[in-house]
Amino acid sequence: MKKNTLLALLLSVSSFAAIAGGNIEAGKLAAEKFNCASCHGANYSTPIDPSYPKLAGQHKDYLAQALKAYQRGTDGAYGRGNAIMGAQAKALSNTDIQNISAYIHSLPGTLVLQK
Repeated sequence: MKKNTLLALLLSVSSFAAIAGGNIEAGKLAAEKFNCASCHGANYSTPIDPSYPKLAGQHKDYLAQALKAYQRGTDGAYGRGNAIMGAQAKALSNTDIQNISAYIHSLPGTLVLQK
């Protein structure tokens, strides 16, 4: 009995972790649906404007928090103000944010960290 309970608990925790981490394939579809590449570039490493950020390979929790901050805008605490990203982010659900963040995080990036 204890084995079955422990197994059920482990399965539910691992299922929750998979959902909370985002789905890469669903993120790819969501990124296409919301046309993220139109500004950030087809590979998310070569934006159409040098002032736009390179996203490929960024940490998924950073990407998720940035999108949530754009949703809050400058009215909320810890918000970000950008007219384009604010409008884009407001259309995203929490699941979209997790999935897009997982997808973009999974892409090979060209970011260079100084040591």
